[in-house]
Amino acid sequence: MPVFKMMSRACLAVAAVSIAGVAAQPAHAQGAGTTFFVTSTGIGNGGNLGGLAGADNYCQTLAQAAGAGAKTWRAYLSTQATAGKAAENARDRIGKGPWQNAKGIVIARDVAELHGTNNITKQNALSEKGDVINGRGDTPNRHDVLTGSQPDGTAFVGLEDRTCKNWTSSTQGAAMVGHSDRIGLRDDDASKSWNSSHPSRGPDGGCSQNDLKSTGGDGLFYCFAAN
Repeated sequence: MPVFKMMSRACLAVAAVSIAGVAAQPAHAQGAGTTFFVTSTGIGNGGNLGGLAGADNYCQTLAQAAGAGAKTWRAYLSTQATAGKAAENARDRIGKGPWQNAKGIVIARDVAELHGTNNITKQNALSEKGDVINGRGDTPNRHDVLTGSQPDGTAFVGLEDRTCKNWTSSTQGAAMVGHSDRIGLRDDDASKSWNSSHPSRGPDGGCSQNDLKSTGGDGLFYCFAAN
């Protein structure tokens, strides 16, 4: 009898460990399958993201913490042409797709669909943790997402800054932002745009953390797995 009890207890312990392992597995698998997210927090220095390299590294770091670090991550950000350096288009940085959020919902099958009729909404534009990002009507509103891009995902031309000096300025300049919840002040295409709604602005010059927060943002940006 004692031997039977010991075996029973041992079996129960093994079963408990197995159940715990099974319960933990879906969350890990879910994170590993993520190929798109909105950063849960900004870098914290306004539009100064450390350039594209700094933004990409931040995407990679957040993805790693969420269990999706085996992929190569890129920030959906454009840069503008400067003396001796060509512009870079956000749409050309993020791979071919398809992309899905932390819940397994497909955002877009390819680059064309992403910049056409995609599945980005407040409920689907989730953070790397699978959380919904605060939008219009929430406190605080954080739906302004940095992109520096035109609606088709290409960089702006001309001298007017739309990238906070190619993501190196936290004072002067401006950044084009999109609305992750697809809601704005008006019922027009710009207000509903996920990637090109309006430029940042504010008393510090347009690119400080306070400036970004003043119009409903927090320095967040989109991250895509490029492979």
